[in-house]
Amino acid sequence: MAALAHAGRFERSGSQSLSRGVFVTGTDTEIGKTHVSCTLLRGLIANDVAAVGMKPVASGARQTATGLRNEDAEALIAAAGFGGAYADVNPYVFADPIAPHLAARENAACISIAQIRAAHARLATGNRFVVVEGVGGWLAPLGDDLMQSDLVRSLDVPVILVVGMRLGCINHAVLTARAIAEDGCRLMGWIANRMDPDMLRFEANIESIRQRIHAPLLGTMDHAEDPAASIRPHALEAAVRMLGNPTYQTPQSG
Repeated sequence: MAALAHAGRFERSGSQSLSRGVFVTGTDTEIGKTHVSCTLLRGLIANDVAAVGMKPVASGARQTATGLRNEDAEALIAAAGFGGAYADVNPYVFADPIAPHLAARENAACISIAQIRAAHARLATGNRFVVVEGVGGWLAPLGDDLMQSDLVRSLDVPVILVVGMRLGCINHAVLTARAIAEDGCRLMGWIANRMDPDMLRFEANIESIRQRIHAPLLGTMDHAEDPAASIRPHALEAAVRMLGNPTYQTPQSG
């Protein structure tokens, strides 16, 4: 069952336009980014915020009659009920589940920020909110001279960090938060995803991370083999409220 960290004060105002999106990254691959992204999408839509998901680059896909299809991208499409072009949600998709820059190199492809920005602009038509899910961990490269931070700065969106709660998470969380800041990107907050249900000193680990990351804990949730099965209607409510209102003041954790 998801537990929420309601940090900060929320005030609704219709006088300002909605922010165009957020970038969801993680402390590692297979850490729950899709789980969190789908939860955010469902929460936003339940709160009458038009929203759609995006997976700019995906490695690991199956061949279909209409081309390669990535499971994470399809989950985002289903969560938002999106009926548009698959290529806008997932502009770059590769068959093998390997690092994206290696997959691109093997397929003689060059990942272009301009192409991703164009797809993002189409998704954001009508001021629709775009939940952008990254690939792997924050420092997974997209090309020989291209990092995910380059894409985030280009899209000018804040970052949500998914921390996989298991042994070693404090190191991974703090290092990733530092890297996000050093890359000139904005960490909006972090979400604790309980990967190991038997993790010892779970709450103590949460508090250790809170003391070392200068961004709020937005919520905690349990990891599941089937992400859709564990999504609760009010999961990550604090994050949804922050995303759905541009006047929300992001608090500092302390």
